Formats: sequence, C-alpha cells, structure tokens
Amino acid sequence: MVRTRKERALNRRRYDESDVRIRPGKGTRPRTKTRPEHLDAEAAMVVSVDRGRWGCVLGGDPDRRVVAMRARELGRTPIVVGDNVDVVGDLSGRPDTLARIVRVAERSTVLRRTADDTDPYERIVVANAGKLLIVVALADPPPRTGFVERALVAAYAGGLTPILCLTKSDLSDPAEFAASFADLDLPVVLAGTADDLGDLETYLDGEVTALIGHSGVGKSTLVNRIVPEAERATGVVSGVGKGRHTSTQSVALPAPTSVAPHGGWIVDTPGIRSFGLAHISPDDVVRAFSDLAEATAACPRGCTHMGPPTDPECALDELGGESAARVHAIRELLAAIAQNDSW
Repeated sequence: MVRTRKERALNRRRYDESDVRIRPGKGTRPRTKTRPEHLDAEAAMVVSVDRGRWGCVLGGDPDRRVVAMRARELGRTPIVVGDNVDVVGDLSGRPDTLARIVRVAERSTVLRRTADDTDPYERIVVANAGKLLIVVALADPPPRTGFVERALVAAYAGGLTPILCLTKSDLSDPAEFAASFADLDLPVVLAGTADDLGDLETYLDGEVTALIGHSGVGKSTLVNRIVPEAERATGVVSGVGKGRHTSTQSVALPAPTSVAPHGGWIVDTPGIRSFGLAHISPDDVVRAFSDLAEATAACPRGCTHMGPPTDPECALDELGGESAARVHAIRELLAAIAQNDSW
C-alpha cells in the first residue's frame, strides 16, 4: 500500500484533540427540554385576536389591557377570544409593548362550528362563555329555524346555555317563530328597537355571553345598545336577503355596570353564513342533559337515540314526565338537523 508524504508524516506522531475540527457556533451547548416555570406570570383573559397578536385584560380588569404574542413553547396551540391565559413580559400596556402568552387554561365551555357538515376542520368561535345569545331577525332577512336548530345543538354540545333573541319585532309577530322551540324550554327575549332590554340584561349579569347570528339580523346594533361605547359597525341587508359582514373579528366587550352590576362580557362574533356540525354526534347533544345522559348507559352500542324505527331499543323510550318531553324535543331537533341543508 503506497502512502502519501502527508499520510506518512501524520503516522509518525500521535493524534490529539487538536486534530478534530469544530465548526464554530454548532453544538457548543447541550440542548435541554427544561422550560421556565414562569412563576411570575399574571392571569388574563383574551378579548381580541388580530394577525398573530392577542389583546388581553389582566385580572379581568378592562382598564388593564396588554397586547401579547404566543410563546414559542406553545407551538401552534390555538388561542381564541374568551381563553384564560397566563402572560409574562412587559405588562405595562404602553404603546408598542408586547407581552407573551405562556399558558392556556383548560376551557370550561367551547362553541365550535365547521364550514359545512362534511368539513373535518373545527373552528372555535369562543371559549369559556356561559351563555349563547342566538340573534334572529323576524324579518329582513326572514328567520330560519334551521340556523337556530344548529346553534342550539352546538350550544348543548359545548356546554353553553342558549337564549333565543328576536330582533325587528316591529316587522313581524314573534309568537309564531318562538313557538317552534317551545318544547325545548328555551328562553326567548325580544330586542327590537322599540323593545326594552331589561329581560335580556338579566341574563348578562356576571356572565360571558357570546352573540351569534346571520349577517344583517341587527347583532351589531344590539351590541351598541348594550355597550354604547363599543361603536360596532352596522350595515344594511343586501337585495338578495343576506346581510353584509359588518363585524369581521370576534371581540369581547365589557358590559357596563348599568347592565351587569356584577360584571360581564359581551362577545360579538362575525356574521355567520353557514353553521356546520360535522364535529357533533347525537351523544354530544344528549350529554348536555344529565337525566338523558344517565339513561343512555342502557342503550345498545351504536344507538343514535332517534327512537323507533331507527333505534327500537333506545333506553330513552323508558323515560317519563319532563324527561320524556325533552326526549321528544331533542329527537325532533336532531331529525331536523339531519334533513336540513339550508341554514
């Protein structure tokens, strides 16, 4: 074997660490999975989301607002309006300062929807809301029971208490439309321009209340009546009977003490053109009612709780009294959802 002059010279001496080349800046510090505990983090609530920046109020105080980014250790963890988070960094709230969200608390309720009934991607509308105000105009645009049915299912499955809010009551009698949901024991409030909002305000005190509705039903107008300083944009209904999107981002607004003496938040959401429920099963709806959920333990595997002839052995058929009336109402709701492709 013939060796070069360099190889023969290297062979005559011993190798040491100086013969190993190290690229500067690479691998000079051991990696660790240890993350800071952020013991000094302060609790906050997310009130707005805009292009990778989250508006937060510290300690539930509307006057202590900061803008925050998502910490690297959270990765792509979704953060939505209503989330309770922990923040660190510059919490002064001064212009051009930025805090960091380092933790997201477990959600007590979640309102979800999909683009349609075949879309596997869930969109979280709002987190930790106690009430869901389903805003429907009695005319211009005409009311749709299908949208209300879908919103009710999403509320029951997400743990929110639904309330039906009817606007433009000066244009049509609300009794007929409200009667469609009488068996569900659903609270109904009127919020036309001539209606007093006293009944509605009793539901808002001490709560985080989310408002949803089609574009053009008067949702932003209602928000401006409840929170005058909100100055939410309002628009008109187009000639095809569908409203224009006047609210483009969800935002949580503090309810004034005249409306909510014990505090409260109003979450205004963009107008919804579709409300898919691809993520919800009949079990999700039934679980919202403790008496029904307990009874379904005796149902056969794969039961859809629709009753005969679809499910002749459904255990819900054995319930009586108020539970039986609720079973009937829920089954009608689920049947309407299955057959309804216009909302």
